[in-house]
Amino acid sequence: MILVMDIGNTNIKTALFKGTELIQSWRIATNLASTSDEYGIIMEGMFQHAGLNTGDVRGVMISSVVPTVNFTIEHMCRDFFNQEPSFVVPGIKTGINILYDNPRELGSDRICNAVAASAIYGTPCIYIDFGSATSFGAISRKGDFLGGCICTGVRLSQDAVVKGTSRLPHFELIIPDKIIARTTITNLQSGLLYGYVGQVNYIVARMREEMGEPHAKVVATGGFAHLIAQQSEVIDHIDGLLTLKGIRMLYEKNRDPLGQEASRAV
Repeated sequence: MILVMDIGNTNIKTALFKGTELIQSWRIATNLASTSDEYGIIMEGMFQHAGLNTGDVRGVMISSVVPTVNFTIEHMCRDFFNQEPSFVVPGIKTGINILYDNPRELGSDRICNAVAASAIYGTPCIYIDFGSATSFGAISRKGDFLGGCICTGVRLSQDAVVKGTSRLPHFELIIPDKIIARTTITNLQSGLLYGYVGQVNYIVARMREEMGEPHAKVVATGGFAHLIAQQSEVIDHIDGLLTLKGIRMLYEKNRDPLGQEASRAV
């Protein structure tokens, strides 16, 4: 079985695959203060709870946008899984042409999303990853990654409006029934979330126009995908494991004939 990990600013998403079959997935908090032993004990506990054995893991592939955690997770993989992990790094085989001015600037999670979205849902397509930041990526009909844009995430927007003012209260992220709201809480919910839906709809429309693909499929992933999709008419598919599926695909693309991973952490 193959363990894949997506290290984000807020959470570390993990999944266990047997071939293309998803066996189990988990989510733990990204904690810069945690040691490799602490992460390992958490992972062991999740495996045991699912009736799985860490000794059955035969490979580990990681995408990370938090470099300061990589060393810790790398040691955890060696100590608790007896595996040398591979990382999604510049130069890795992706099977897609990345038309970024400097491909080394492209986040590994965005590469994984592009690989999975194009392979699973076909091209042309647009993916939206609703994470700590919300990233959009456009893949052409030929399968080229054209680029995209990055916006402030839903949670960061919520934090900004509350922390940046003296009188506005904390509020739950729920879309109210009406955009013309009658309480301070529902005003905040309406402004933030309907505003975010409008932003998503507009960006997708402009991307489709620039791509010359008015019917490009849109795939959403990340923690707030379901929330925004309640009101956005442009989202065709929601796939909460899109990034992890992309990491698994990259693992397969980068195995050498002896079954070893081709790319190590740098």
